[in-house]
Amino acid sequence: QVQLVESGGGLVQNGGSLRLGCAASGSIFDINTMGWYRQAPGKQRALVATITRGGSTNYADSVKGRFTISRDNAKNTVYLQTNSPKPDDTAVYYCNAEIDSNQGWGVYWGQGTQVTVSS
Repeated sequence: QVQLVESGGGLVQNGGSLRLGCAASGSIFDINTMGWYRQAPGKQRALVATITRGGSTNYADSVKGRFTISRDNAKNTVYLQTNSPKPDDTAVYYCNAEIDSNQGWGVYWGQGTQVTVSS
């Protein structure tokens, strides 16, 4: 069974930095696009950033220049480096991946990790 497990959330000061990680495990044959989404209280889940297998990236306008997504294909892991976070970045962050497993292709989500930015 495929699982995505996030790590690295917590409390960070305004202007600090935090690194999130998400590791995929299970009977995985291939992983296509991986990404990070977030959901703030009272708001819908929204895209933060995505990265393809080849390393092409896409960012929400609100995080461009501050956040960096990367991945280690050998470890089936995606990272999100959050530099200069702002209180508006406070949310539950979810990782997401398109994975080919013994059950075929599917879209999987992690359980979420809380990021709180203090002002």
